[in-house]
Amino acid sequence: MTLVRKPLISGLLATTLLATPLLAPAAFAMGNVPAGVTLAEDQTFTYRVLDEHSSVDPQVVEDVSGSEIVRDLFEGLMSQDAEGNLVPGVATGFSTNEDNTVYTFTLRDDARWSDGTRVTANDFVFAWQRAVDPALASPYAWYMEITAIENAADIIAGEAAPDTLGVRAVDDLTLEVTLSSPLPYFAQMTTHATLFPAPSWTIEEHGTEWTRPENIVSNGAYVLTEHAPAERSVRERNSMYWDNENTVIEKVVALVINDENVALTRYLAGELDRTEVPAGQFPRLSEEYPEEAISFPRLCNYYYTFNLTENGPEAFQDARVRKALALAVDRKVIVENVLAGGQTEAYTFTPVSVADFEPPLPEFAGMSQAEKDQMAKDLLAEAGYGPDNPLSFNMIYNTSEAHKKIAVAMSQMWKQKLGVETELGNMEWKVFLEERGNQNFELARGAWCGDYNEASTFLDLLTSPSGYNDGKFSNAKVDELMQQARTADDAGALYAQVEQIVAEEMPIIPIYHYAGVYMLDSDVGNWPVNNVEQNWYSKNLYKIAE
Repeated sequence: MTLVRKPLISGLLATTLLATPLLAPAAFAMGNVPAGVTLAEDQTFTYRVLDEHSSVDPQVVEDVSGSEIVRDLFEGLMSQDAEGNLVPGVATGFSTNEDNTVYTFTLRDDARWSDGTRVTANDFVFAWQRAVDPALASPYAWYMEITAIENAADIIAGEAAPDTLGVRAVDDLTLEVTLSSPLPYFAQMTTHATLFPAPSWTIEEHGTEWTRPENIVSNGAYVLTEHAPAERSVRERNSMYWDNENTVIEKVVALVINDENVALTRYLAGELDRTEVPAGQFPRLSEEYPEEAISFPRLCNYYYTFNLTENGPEAFQDARVRKALALAVDRKVIVENVLAGGQTEAYTFTPVSVADFEPPLPEFAGMSQAEKDQMAKDLLAEAGYGPDNPLSFNMIYNTSEAHKKIAVAMSQMWKQKLGVETELGNMEWKVFLEERGNQNFELARGAWCGDYNEASTFLDLLTSPSGYNDGKFSNAKVDELMQQARTADDAGALYAQVEQIVAEEMPIIPIYHYAGVYMLDSDVGNWPVNNVEQNWYSKNLYKIAE
C-alpha cells in the first residue's frame, strides 16, 4: 500500500489572505460534480457507525463519529478540501502579524444560521469562551489550551474569567485572535469542531437540550432533523447555508450498527452506502467487489495504554514490564492475519502519514520477532515475574468484533510467550470512555485520529496536562520538549526526542497505524481518500445515477 504524504500548508498560508474559490467552475457542472456526470434521483447518503456518538454540541463532542456529524451541522472559520488542504469556511481568509501571534479572520457576509440569523464574529467569541469555561467542563478544553490562545490555560484552571480569552470581535465580520506564543499551524486547528461557532440565544433558551432536533440551530450545510439515540440520526440540507446551491446530497443518515458483520450484510443488501470492512475480510471483498472495497492511509493510531496511577497494577510501574509486553506483541500477525486491510505495524505513537515529520523507529523495531520475544522474557524475569510469580492483569476495549480479535490475539501471545494471564472485558462506548477517563482500568485500548495534521496532535496526549492522557503518564522531559516545540523552528527534532523517550518508557503499546478500510458504494462520488485526516463533508459528496 502506498502511503500518501502531504505538506503542512498552514505555514504557507499564515500570512496570506485567502480569497480564491474552492474549485474552478469551468470543470464542474455543480459544486463538486464533474461535467458529464448524471446524478442519481435519490441523493440520500446512508452510512454505518459503530456506536452512538458522544454529542453534536461542537464544544462537547469528543469522538470521530460525532465530529463527522458536527462538521455537517456547523461550519468553522476554515475547512478542508478533498486533499486535506485548507479552504475558506465561514472565513474568506485571514492575515497575521509579523510574529504570527495575532490572527485576523475576515468572515463572509452571507453566512446564516438555520433560523436566518446572520453568523457574526461574536458567535465565535461566544463559542470559544464557552469551550474554556470550567462551567461547561468541555472534554476538549485541553485542545483550547494547546491552541495557545491568550489566557486559555488560566481560564481552564479557574484562575481567570472566560471573557479574558484572547479573542474579540472587531466588528461583525472581523475576528481577531491573540496567541500567547507563535503557532504556525493555528489556522489548521480552526477546522476542529471545538472552534466552531455556537448560537448563544438557542443555548440560553434550551440549556443542555439545545442540540435536540426540535431545538438546534446550526450554520453548516445541514440541519439535524431526527435523532433516535443508539439507533439513527438524520441530517438534511440547510436552506439557509450560504453555499446551499452547490450542495448535492439531500439527506444524510447515520445508522448505529454495533456488529460489523451485520453492517456488511446490510451493505450488500443495498441498505448502506458505506460501512467498515470487518477485520480480516478485505482480501476477499477486494476480489469480489474491486470497485467498492477500498483501503487508504489514515492519520490515526491504535494502541493500549497502561494505567500508571495508584489504581493500576504495581507491576505496570516498572518500565521493564511495560516494555516486555510491548515487545511480545507480534504486530505483523495483527496487521496481516487479524486485520488484513492495509494497516501498518506501529512502533511509534505518531503515524508515518503525518505531515513534515518522520517518526524515528526504536531499535527493537528492526529486530526479528524471536529476538523481541527473548528480550521480553529477559526483561520480565529481571522485573521479578515468571513461573513462580506470574503476571496477571485485565484489559478492556469498547465493544467491537475487531477490537475483540486484537485483544484475544495479544492475550494469547502474552500467554504463550511469557506465561502472562489476562482477563478481557468489553464495554459500550460511553461507559468505556468514562471508565478509562476515571482510570478504572489496568490496561485499556486507545486510538487517536489527528485533530490537525501535525505531530503534536498525537504527542501532546502523552504530556502530563493532556485531558486524554488516561494512563496518566508523566515525564517532565516530555512536557518540556513539547512546550519548546510550540515555538521551535525545528519542532521535528524535539518530537523525535519525545518518541525516543516513549519507546524507552513505554507508557503505551503502539499496535498499528490505521487505514481507512471501507465498502463504499461505487455510486458515491468524491469521497476524499487522499485526506488522511478524513475530514469529510457531506456537502462535497454526490450520488451518481446507476
